[in-house]
Amino acid sequence: MTTVLPERPGAVTPRWVPAAWWNRLAVLGPVVVFGVLAWNRRWMADDGLIVLRTVRQLLAGNGPVFNIGERVEANTSTLWTYLLTAFGWIPGVRLEWLAVVLGLLCSTGGMLLALDGTRRLVAPERGTFVLPAGALVLIALPPFRDFATSGLETGLITLWIGAVWWLLVRRARRLAAGPAWLTAVLIGLGVLVRPDLALFSLCAGIGLLVLEWRGWRPAVGWLAAAAALPVAYQIFRMGYYGLLTPNTALVKEASNTMWDKGFAYLADFFDPYWLWIPLVLCLALAGLQLHGRGVDRRIVVVCVVPVVAGLAQAFYVIRVGGDFMHGRMLLPALWCLLLPVLAVRVTRATVLPAALLGAYAFIAAGWLRTDYANLPKPVNATEEISDEREFYVHESGSQHPILAEDFAEFTTIADTVQAHLAETPGPEVYFVSQSGTWSAYPSTSGHDVGEFFNIGGIGMLLPLDFRVHDPIGLANPIAAHTTPYPGRRIGHNKYAGTVWDIADSARGTTTDLATRGDVRQSTLDAIRRTLACPHDREMLESVRAPLTPGRFWENLIHAAGRTSLRYDHDPLVAQHC
Repeated sequence: MTTVLPERPGAVTPRWVPAAWWNRLAVLGPVVVFGVLAWNRRWMADDGLIVLRTVRQLLAGNGPVFNIGERVEANTSTLWTYLLTAFGWIPGVRLEWLAVVLGLLCSTGGMLLALDGTRRLVAPERGTFVLPAGALVLIALPPFRDFATSGLETGLITLWIGAVWWLLVRRARRLAAGPAWLTAVLIGLGVLVRPDLALFSLCAGIGLLVLEWRGWRPAVGWLAAAAALPVAYQIFRMGYYGLLTPNTALVKEASNTMWDKGFAYLADFFDPYWLWIPLVLCLALAGLQLHGRGVDRRIVVVCVVPVVAGLAQAFYVIRVGGDFMHGRMLLPALWCLLLPVLAVRVTRATVLPAALLGAYAFIAAGWLRTDYANLPKPVNATEEISDEREFYVHESGSQHPILAEDFAEFTTIADTVQAHLAETPGPEVYFVSQSGTWSAYPSTSGHDVGEFFNIGGIGMLLPLDFRVHDPIGLANPIAAHTTPYPGRRIGHNKYAGTVWDIADSARGTTTDLATRGDVRQSTLDAIRRTLACPHDREMLESVRAPLTPGRFWENLIHAAGRTSLRYDHDPLVAQHC
């Protein structure tokens, strides 16, 4: 006997196509369109190349470091680094292309899981038709398409959030989703995808407990399952790197409060795309989904999770001052907020707002851009935020800059350094003086050392035993612990120039060094006194001393104090310890 489901009031049920086929098209269509559009915007950021330098070191057996002999965690996303390493063993595949393709697969896979989850949430009954809604907004936004590749962890974030959402929806609808502890394990991975995603993990973990509550004993078991991998890695991080956080958190001072820059970053993302329009339409669609239907507590719980997490994520990004890459840090927050309305049921009430949303998406995809995207140097007027993909397209002269060799500046610098390496018998400290000439000093570290502002592309082109340092501290432990300069660009507001590396690693008297380039005797002396301060010397030992069991333990127990260590960026002040 076949049961015929009654039509709901206001439901639109076009009989000319089966609902199952229509809904598959509504899910797969946006994913395919997004994949094609993102592939057409494929590229690689210098920050993505920074990740690949660590992957190269791992594949070469040198450990998860950026430079041999310095245990610095230069990558924010632990899982992205090791995911690339896992596939990096494929012979004949360039790591740059691997990062681009894997990022795109993660992004499209995350959208597929999330859309399917939302379809199951809003239309569990057979015969119900759905339309993509929030998914159209995401597809239309250039930053969402741009960072689907780029070599950064954004695609992995999309996949992880989409997978967690899919599992939570299945549990809310009482569909097969495996044991609860496996869902807890996935939820717990958030801090390894990116540390600030602990906010989403917290909300999702509470949602899982509410949906599956069976008493305190199972709850403690799920908590232990969620925490096992993050806690194990945290112990490794503290013992191996000597810090509580990735080194990037020190560089960007992730605990600081900069509301003015944060709200400017929000406006930079919101205003060019008139984002208030799709958000109002999505809010209206969410209300229409609930109209005339009984409120199911489980459905409310699963919808509240991404909304609260998205708001918390946006709050955190604004609080710390945003980022220098247009839109990038707010994409996870927007992704979370739109999850419950990625797709909506087709009813007479939802057809019009869904059609308006489609019109918005068409206009946004074709014409809405930042007012600086097409400038010769795509950076906003204050040089605080850049359209990162357009900037690298401009710098490389290629519509799809992916390989490190695609950037003439990187190859020129790397070729010059390689020529110096071939001409000199021993390790040197290299830098470019203010006059643009190259200078080299004998190195005391046993390594060739050079300082460059963009370390991703250059790091990919130089040998792995060459220490590639940067003045802002991403791979430079000395710069990372300096105090930031006020008013500088977010993520670039620390600066410990080459003179710090010369004072740290160059052989010779300060008088000899001061006569060979733009180096002041007083500055060299002050830096050397600064690095001789007990806490500063211990910090350098934590990353440079051989990793014995004793060193691991010392790193572990003193990680908190070392993470808070700062000395003034002015060595004349810092020298007083």
